[in-house]
Amino acid sequence: MSTDPNPASRYAHLDFDAETVPVRPAATVMIVDDRPDLHVLMLKRNARSTFVGDMWVYPGGAVDPDDGHGRVEALCTGENDVSASRALDIEADGLAYWVAALREMFEEAGVLLAHRVGERGLIDLSAPAVEARFSVYRDEVNQGSTPFMDVIEAEQLRLELTDMHYVGHWRTPVGPPRRYDTRFFLAAMPAGQTPLHDNDEAVHHAWVRPADALAMNRSHEMVMMTPTVAMMKRLLPWRSAAEAVKAASGGEVEEVRILTGIDGPDRIVFPGDPGYDTADDQSEFGRVTLARPS
Repeated sequence: MSTDPNPASRYAHLDFDAETVPVRPAATVMIVDDRPDLHVLMLKRNARSTFVGDMWVYPGGAVDPDDGHGRVEALCTGENDVSASRALDIEADGLAYWVAALREMFEEAGVLLAHRVGERGLIDLSAPAVEARFSVYRDEVNQGSTPFMDVIEAEQLRLELTDMHYVGHWRTPVGPPRRYDTRFFLAAMPAGQTPLHDNDEAVHHAWVRPADALAMNRSHEMVMMTPTVAMMKRLLPWRSAAEAVKAASGGEVEEVRILTGIDGPDRIVFPGDPGYDTADDQSEFGRVTLARPS
């Protein structure tokens, strides 16, 4: 528990009022694959980015108004707004987080979890003509000239929410000029698709083992934010994408705490970890539902 009698004093050096920075809803996706063992897709943010520039992240971003537009529910399978909101423990508009996560996957990594109407299985983008067409769509969505849901509608697709699992909830602490209330999801990399960074918001991408990513974070070769590191740690026990997906579908909510006076990923503790009972539960908000081995 934080013991600072005047928490606002720690932000007195900032040239803006940290307490009034709006918190924007956001969504991000951990994409996992067997290569041949468990790897997760990471994107390196452009150094010029206002938020987490030059850091390594999972595909994701802010929820846009169109992500919760009235037509969205009819273009999704596996969840509706009632079930999505229940999963996120909010009253309404939960579906927008799921759609935002899928849209950001497509924008930043070129990965699309969708199937054609009347067909089973996720869309295969490997045919040259299909790949070229969807590459144009992706550019248009990123440029803002074509809404993401227009692409889904035009191609007679349905977003497949069944294959994406909610695994965590993090809120940016008070202080940065931009703050986000982010829902984390996990999905397996679909067959017939090849991820590629957009070369705008993301300038590089890599498939990495969770243990290697954490080691590179410690050596500052792959700098990541606290939530990214915490979610990466939860992937450590699993050997395959199938195991990680299974863990994503049945975990209990665990509150994250922070050990003070310690830098790096070891400052993040979960229930049962040494120091958890006396750790700080106010400086950062984090809840994880990605299960650990029983």
